Amino acid sequence: MSTASPSNAELLDPPRRCPDLDVRDLEQRTRLMRIITRLIAVSDLGNREIARRAGLPMQKISDLLAGRLEQLTLDELQALRCTIDHELTPP
Repeated sequence: MSTASPSNAELLDPPRRCPDLDVRDLEQRTRLMRIITRLIAVSDLGNREIARRAGLPMQKISDLLAGRLEQLTLDELQALRCTIDHELTPP
């Protein structure tokens, strides 16, 4: 029976879920997530309608509201923001 113990490097630097996310990208996603969740809160649209108008599956809205940023691309977040902003802005 092998009892492999983690190396010092593994203890100091745990593996990241999404190694392709850099700090700037994560900051942009976080900022957009906060804006979008506030817009969703004041919008008269339901989550399903927002997803339909943005052309995204409902699961993406659920991921956003649960704070799972790694599930959404920057383009998807921007599409959501434009969809909701367009709906809240009077003509």
